[in-house]
Amino acid sequence: MLRFKRKNFFKTINFKIALVFALLLLITLEIVGAIFVKQLESKNIQDFKQAVQIPTYIDNSLAEQLTVSSTRKANGQIKTILSNYNNTNIDEIRVVDSKGTIRGTSDVNDQSVVGQKTTDRNVKNAIYNNRTYTKSTYDTQNNGRYYISIVPLYSSNSTGNSSQLVGVLYVRANMKSVYSTINNIMGIFVIASLVAMVLGLGLGIAIIIARAITRPIEEMKQQTQRIARGDYAGQVRVYSDDELGQLAKAINNLSIRVEESQESTEAERRRLDSVLSHMSDGVIATDRRGNITIINETASDFMDVTAEKAIGNSILDILKIRDDYSLRDLIENQDELMLDFSSNERDLILNAYFSLIQRESGFISGLVCVLHDVTEQQKIDNDRKQFVSNVSHELRTPLTSLRSYIEALSDGAWKDPEVAPGFLKVTQEETDRMIRMINELLSLSRMDSGTTRVDMELVNINEMFNYVLDRFDMILKKDDNPAKYYTIKREFTKRDLWVEIDTDKFTQVLDNIMNNAIKYSPDGGVVTCRLLETHNQVIISISDQGLGIPRADLAHVFDRFFRVDKARSRAQGGTGLGLAISKEVVQMLGGRIWVDSVEGKGSTFYISLPYEPYEEEDLWDDDSQA
Repeated sequence: MLRFKRKNFFKTINFKIALVFALLLLITLEIVGAIFVKQLESKNIQDFKQAVQIPTYIDNSLAEQLTVSSTRKANGQIKTILSNYNNTNIDEIRVVDSKGTIRGTSDVNDQSVVGQKTTDRNVKNAIYNNRTYTKSTYDTQNNGRYYISIVPLYSSNSTGNSSQLVGVLYVRANMKSVYSTINNIMGIFVIASLVAMVLGLGLGIAIIIARAITRPIEEMKQQTQRIARGDYAGQVRVYSDDELGQLAKAINNLSIRVEESQESTEAERRRLDSVLSHMSDGVIATDRRGNITIINETASDFMDVTAEKAIGNSILDILKIRDDYSLRDLIENQDELMLDFSSNERDLILNAYFSLIQRESGFISGLVCVLHDVTEQQKIDNDRKQFVSNVSHELRTPLTSLRSYIEALSDGAWKDPEVAPGFLKVTQEETDRMIRMINELLSLSRMDSGTTRVDMELVNINEMFNYVLDRFDMILKKDDNPAKYYTIKREFTKRDLWVEIDTDKFTQVLDNIMNNAIKYSPDGGVVTCRLLETHNQVIISISDQGLGIPRADLAHVFDRFFRVDKARSRAQGGTGLGLAISKEVVQMLGGRIWVDSVEGKGSTFYISLPYEPYEEEDLWDDDSQA
């Protein structure tokens, strides 16, 4: 209930507003009442005048008596006529002739005035002016209102027309009945106005009270609507300490608590979004029906789908496992799944871990799936398995040969001077092959572990490349009966190019590529070697005229133990590690190596090294300063 303090309420603006409302209502009623009473008074007076008007036949009879020569007889007739006429509203009727003499009166108590001259000025004026005169007067002696009418009396001639004034008819009527009715009506109206004022005052107070109740309720409604829209800034005004005031305080406290909770939730959400967006693992959360509600950027990239398209769809469809698993399977058995999303454009293998989102009551409200990219790990595992298989295979072949030849020698072949040297030569070659392969594996292992020492020096790459090629020319010149003839064609830039490299390791790279070019070139083929400068790079290329490399094998040329023609390579003594070592060395020097090949036309290997132009005098200046 809304409570007012009595001594303060009548001083409040609310009470003043209610009072003004009641007074305005009263003034309105009074104005309406005054107009109504005035109209009623005018109508009643008009009706009263109509009621006290003397009939025409009496006027004519009285006028006729005033023309009689016998005054005594005429006065008697006038008295008879007046006494016979009865009108309760008329107090007195007097007949005065044209000379101002009173000839008769209806007042039986005042018959002594008959025969006397009238002293009423209005009667005299009516006689002299020959016109009707009316007025309303107030008698202070008896507090009465009277209506006075003085009407001229005319005699009739032989034609029947009134022509000569013979006197006047004085009528005095008491208007008590008229004003009594008006006073009664005004009394009723005043009482009604007072009642209306009291009711208006009560209505105004009731409106104020209702306003005092509904206003805070409306404000509380608006505040709750703002809270529902997420706006917690507003506060409900507290008007009193009653139940509504307590409710307003409770809503204000609720608004503050909800805002604090919302800010805390929003901060946690932003923190969670930040964590999810920076995670290297993909995260997907679902509702209890398996529809996705949260997916981070990493998971979107894994699935190749935008978050907008993923949210609302089933996790079974996004992970493409609907044909193999149901949502119940994922809920009941949270085993990790290996998912392969590899395509022609990329290799992608994911490990999917599932966990339940449960409330304290045990109700399952969703799933969380963490996607971990194990593509590289799988590749490493496959490479490791392939490496062990390749090493085992590469070592088993020479060891089998060694064992066969050693067993033959043990069985007595060493005594045969024609067979024994050949067997020993093969044993030595296979041993050298295994030692070479093991040294290359050790070199690769050191490169993988980062323990390889690199001795960088500034080298004239033109002279170094020429020196390597000269060695291959010299091998051909010293061999009187070479297994294969070849020609080395040089296309070098004339400008000296100084590059910072490890000379020994880079020489090994050039040797590997040249050996392969010569090995796979046809007899009499041309090996073209180029050296040029482009921007901040030095490009070395070595082209052969061999069988070339199939397009499907180009991406694997630098893999360890990879051979395009395995049988031919093994027969020619290759280990399949030379190009892998070359790639590691070039990358250690900050460069890049790649191959371009057309099957049946040959292959071209390119080496790109970082280069900064130096003038020769700058190099000598550096040496002198050192």
